[in-house]
Order: sequence, then C-alpha cells, then structure tokens
Amino acid sequence: MNEVLLSVGIDLGTTTTQLVFSRLEIENQATVFTVPRIKIVDKKIIYRGDIHFTPLLNRSTIDIDKVRTIIDEEYKKAGVSPRSVSVGAVIITGEAARKENSESAINTLSGFAGDFVVAAAGSDLESILAGRGAGTADMSRDIWDKALVNLDIGGGTTNIGVFKGGAPVDTSCLDIGGRQIIIDPKTETLSYIAEKVKTLSKAMGLNLAEGQKAARQDIEKLCTRLAEILSESIGLAPATADLDLFITAHPLRSSRQFAGITYSGGVADFIYKDYDPQNPYPYGDIGAVLGNKIRHCPALNRIERMIPKETIRATVIGAGSNAVDISGSTIAWNDKSILPLQNVPIVKMTSEDEENSYKLFASRLAEKLTWFKDESGLYQLVAVGFAGVHDPSFELIKDLCGKIILGMKDYLKGNNPVILIIDNDMAKSLGYALMNALPGKNLVVLDSIKVDTGDFIDIGLPAAAGRVIPVVVKTLVFGK
Repeated sequence: MNEVLLSVGIDLGTTTTQLVFSRLEIENQATVFTVPRIKIVDKKIIYRGDIHFTPLLNRSTIDIDKVRTIIDEEYKKAGVSPRSVSVGAVIITGEAARKENSESAINTLSGFAGDFVVAAAGSDLESILAGRGAGTADMSRDIWDKALVNLDIGGGTTNIGVFKGGAPVDTSCLDIGGRQIIIDPKTETLSYIAEKVKTLSKAMGLNLAEGQKAARQDIEKLCTRLAEILSESIGLAPATADLDLFITAHPLRSSRQFAGITYSGGVADFIYKDYDPQNPYPYGDIGAVLGNKIRHCPALNRIERMIPKETIRATVIGAGSNAVDISGSTIAWNDKSILPLQNVPIVKMTSEDEENSYKLFASRLAEKLTWFKDESGLYQLVAVGFAGVHDPSFELIKDLCGKIILGMKDYLKGNNPVILIIDNDMAKSLGYALMNALPGKNLVVLDSIKVDTGDFIDIGLPAAAGRVIPVVVKTLVFGK
C-alpha cells in the first residue's frame, strides 16, 4: 500500500514571501529479493499560499517576527499542523540573502517542520532552483543540440540559469529587478532608487531622484535599457560597460546558442501579458514597466519565448521529496566519525562534462564547485555526482581519479570531506584510488544512487557490518 507524505516549501525572497504545500505519494518498488527502494509516484500541490511582501525592519534587516506570523497564518489557512508535515525546505533568495539577519530568519522558519532542507541560496544555486521550478530544465531534455535559458526576474535580482539535456550548465546573476525603483502609484514620486540604477540613469541623462516625481518617459527609457542589458547578459547583443555594472558575481562562463528562453519571478507575469498603461506601477515599483519592455525587446525576441510551468513561484522548493536508497557492496569510506551527514547539496557532472578531456573535465568541476562558495569565499560541504561507467578498467579509474583531484584542487584545501555519488557500480575501486592519492583526507564514495544538481542528500551510519550505507536523496519538487 502506498504512503502519502505532506511537504512544505517556504521561500523568503527579496520582495515576496511564499509558501506551498504538496502531497507526495511514495511506494516501495522493490521485490522480495531486493533492498527497499522508495520512489515518488505522484505529487500534487494542494495549497498555494498568498504572495506576501517580505517584511523589513529597514533596508538591511528582515522583520523575523512578522515573517514567522505570515507563515503561521498560512499554516492555519491551509488547515495544516507543523506536526503533520513530514518533509520540506526553506530557502532565502535574492537580496534577502544579503540581509544582516538572514541566517537567523531562515533558522527560525526551519522550525515549522521536521526534515528540512535549509539553504541560504546564493545566486548560482538560486538560478538553478528557479530554472528547475519554471520547468526549463525539463523542457531542455527534448533539445539535443542547443540549450534553454531561464531569466528569473524578481524584486532585486535577475538569476540566469542555462540548461541542456535536463541539467544546469551555466549561471549568472544581475542586479536588475522590479523593486530597484520604488514609486508611489498615485503621485509617481520615487522613494528609493538602487545605487546601480542611479549610476545608469545619470549616465543616460534621465531626471530620476528620490523624493521627486518621475516622468513616465524616463522610467520607460530606463526599463528599455535594462531589458537591453539582459539581452547582453545572454549573448543576444554585444556586451557593454553597463552589463559589467549590473553583474553581481560573474557573467555566463561560455557563449551558447539558445533554442528558447523562459521567464520566471514576479516580473514574468508582465512579460507574458501586456500591462495596463493607465496603471503602470500596480505594486509600487517598476516591475510592470520592466516586464513590458522585456516583452517588446527586439534582441530578446530573437529567440523563442517559451511558456514556463511556474512564474512567481518558480523558486519555491515544493518539498524535500524523500527517495530512500541503499548504497552497498562497492561503497568506500574511511572515517565513520564524520557520519551521519545531513542536507549535503549535490553538484552533478553532466555526460558532456564526463566526455571532456582531462583538463576540460577538471576545469568544469572546479567551476561548478564555485557555485557553493559562501560570501567569505569558503566552500560549503558539497557532494559531487557522476554517472560513471559499469565495470571500469584500471586505466579509467586512474584517469578519473586524477581528473577529480585536479578539479577539486581548491576545495581540497579546506577541511570538508570528499563525497562522491555515482550512478554506476564503481565506488569501491574509485574510492580506494582516491584514498591512496589523498592520504589523511576523509572520503565517502557511494554508488547506485541517482542524483542531480539541486538535490540534497542525507548519508546515514554504515549498517550490516559496514557493508551498506543508507542515504536519503531529497529531490526538489516543483510544478504541478
């Protein structure tokens, strides 16, 4: 008989705070001759909370008490008790992740359920989550020769995720969003202009200043230019100095041809439909005007605008949908004291990555690991996923071992253990090769486990005299 789990996702964003409840149906697909293998066979969103403006005490501090009140009220509206929630996730995104008390805020919210994936998502990870939530990742599985790109345009930032064959292959982020300017809808007086927007508007000769009424044509000119900068960011127009101004961390790492583009985030609704020119600032910001200018931007319209599954809720993690697996027989680990491990994020090497030459593979691995650096430049604990091969030769193991060590060169300087999760049965041979090459470094190498970038994994204590290790893969649940 199948089991039903209730899951919750909470997204504390720059502009909005949202909650979604999902019902997950799971079943044990094992036979009497195999180990338990639990999979999600159905998922359904059963409650979509209201869209709330994220409450702030000031521009640098989240009002944690009010956020908690919002979430508490949503639980009551949904008729859900925290005790009835089995799994879930809380993330903090965009400029909200830069607030002084962001860590306290997310830790406070994590108390609303038990088995949470708790992540203060940086811009790279947020780009991946948004693209998966929008459905861009899934759509890219059907396109073999080109990639799809998703622009998640929120209040403070635009997170860019590039997907090919269902996997994320590149990310970027710009400080472009609907609430970069806050404006009174009735008087059209500006109460806030972000610093980068001030710099751009001054260079454009626009008369925009806090405390003054803004001319609509100036707002439209500014938003037209912001849309053009977005087109530059994905290679649809030549890059300018303005693009450098708005990039938050790094541009896209490689140029690609895109088969299509999707948009998510709060601004997306004004991209997929025209706004009312008689009410250009319905939310007290420039989001509607910006969306309209993106909709009609010639450069952005050079590629197909595709319809996403989700827009404003794309970044909400629906739940940590538990897929319980057992990794056994060919596992490799060298220090039981580091286990158990919980909520370890996954970065997955694509098939294209694995087919690359020695240096290209190592370079791509090093690049992906930077997605998991914190603001101080330190690496988070992260598990690296591979497909690997069945029945590998000694030379292949030796080659892969060298590639991994070169790609993880900077990561290995820290104290975090090396965690590898492999689809095919090759963990023991690869693990022992790495142990010989990295004496004194803690390692956990598991196989027969399928993971993807954006998943999180729990690794339990060894069982059956150390022959097996239980794991829980928490696959992010999106869409309908």
